[in-house]
Amino acid sequence: MGLIETFFNWEILVRSFPILLRGLGNTLLLGVSAIFFGSIFGLALCFVRLYAPKPFQYLAVAYIDVFRALPILVVLILIYYALPFVGISFSSFTSATLALSMVLSAFTAEVCRAGIENVPKGQFEAAASLGMPFWQSMRKIILPQAIKVMIPPLTSNCISTVKDTALASVVAMPDLLKQANDTQALMANPTPLIGAAIIYFVILWPLVRLVGYLEKRSAAARSTH
Repeated sequence: MGLIETFFNWEILVRSFPILLRGLGNTLLLGVSAIFFGSIFGLALCFVRLYAPKPFQYLAVAYIDVFRALPILVVLILIYYALPFVGISFSSFTSATLALSMVLSAFTAEVCRAGIENVPKGQFEAAASLGMPFWQSMRKIILPQAIKVMIPPLTSNCISTVKDTALASVVAMPDLLKQANDTQALMANPTPLIGAAIIYFVILWPLVRLVGYLEKRSAAARSTH
């Protein structure tokens, strides 16, 4: 068999496409869940890191450092395979969501911290002089300014999270990559893997271009100030 028939077999690609789409649904659900929970926990972690009493700040720093340093695959394996030994068991989907969310939250916390610290101190002082409560000033004054700096790296982190959903195949979750692997074995042809790669590209390439656009806008906005 030649290169085209082996890796780009149109007949096999058409037959495997419905199976890949089922895996894509699981991949998107996992990605959205991980981004949702990881972003919320990351923002909360950022506030603990910046404004909580010192002992809690140290705990937040430790969490952030550990989960920024650990590969997601290691976290996923520990959750899915190690926790049952202490009586805690999760499904493959829950384990993957937890692993991705925990790692994403650490990176999100650092991005949010950098964004908040980028806001001039005078904005905090002005809000305090107006008698605004902390959370009101954060919601109405600080975060709207910080978000302009935070959006490009947050979007980039979300793209990385969607790509990392492929690791869920390690714990037998029927995501896009797992379905492609199973279909490849069933049809004795690697074309389904190429199909999965094409689907990943079609989904993620517009987001990659969006990050580039947002970075250019952010740089232009900073240069005008």
